Formats: sequence, structure tokens, C-alpha cells
Amino acid sequence: MDKTYTLNVAGVTRELPVCKVSEKLSIAAFIMFSDVELTVACAKALLEKCPEFDVIVTAEAKGIPLAYEMSRQSGKVYIPARKGPKLYMQEPVIVEDQSITTAAKQRLVIDKKDLEAMNGKRVLIVDDVISTGGSLHALETLVGRSQGIVVGKAAALAEGDAAQRDDIIFLETLPLFFHE
Repeated sequence: MDKTYTLNVAGVTRELPVCKVSEKLSIAAFIMFSDVELTVACAKALLEKCPEFDVIVTAEAKGIPLAYEMSRQSGKVYIPARKGPKLYMQEPVIVEDQSITTAAKQRLVIDKKDLEAMNGKRVLIVDDVISTGGSLHALETLVGRSQGIVVGKAAALAEGDAAQRDDIIFLETLPLFFHE
């Protein structure tokens, strides 16, 4: 894995490793974990593009650093949808999704009390990368179980065809790499 892709986003440049997903497809691995400079810059730039909101919702795990930093900078609450039910959840609400970076279906779970906290609120869905839209759809489905209103769907990057969508907010495009 010696091939890289040079990404410039929110004034920050990173060399991303290109990783094989299948015989015909590779992706540039965008990881915000432990990259504070990148996370802070992307959060600031995204907040400048997003509509007014009251609550941020994201999927565990890769979206959490960005959602946290957007929450910190905006002073608004963020709620992570967990990968599975947790002991502290009294009434977990579960939705399944399929992501490009994982082979199996994933579950996203929010406790009913968190859904109730979204009632009457403007909800911003945040993720690190939007690609196939599977995680985004699952998050929209979870928010739809509340009486909150999704006012925006935002990510640092839109990968592949997602960059053509007009219903998402993103900072830069991340290409897909196809093999013959």
C-alpha cells in the first residue's frame, strides 16, 4: 500500500493511503482520529456552510471527532448513534445500514430519550465522509423516529458519486479508484 492521494481540505493538506476495498475498487482512507488540526479546521469550515441547527447527530465512530468539534465550536449538543444497544439505554431504537468500508450490515442505535430530546429541534446530520449514503440514510431514519426536523446533512468529504448530490453539504470531493 504505497500509493497515496493528496487531499487539500479546509486549508489543510494530507497524504491519504489508497486502500483496496475489492478487486475493482480502492478508496483513499480519510481518518480524522488523532488529527486535531484537520478536525478543527473541517469543523470550522463546515459550520460556516451549514444552516442554523439545534442538535448534531452522527454515527459511531468515525463521525464522532467532527461532530464533537462542531458541537464544541457551536455550543450545540451532539448525539452519537451507537453501533449497538448499550446497558444504559432503557429503550434502544435500532436501524441497520450498509457502508462501503465494512463488509457486514451495521446497526445504529439511539436511546428513545435522545430521540425525544430532538423533538421540535433542528437536526444537523454529520459524518466524516458521505459515499454510498447508507449511514446517512440510517441516521435520517433514526431522526425520523423523533419529531425533530433534519435541516442539513454535512460531511467533510463527499466520495465518488456523492459529490453530485445536491442535498448534502461538504467541503471537498474524494475520488474512488477503479481497477480493470
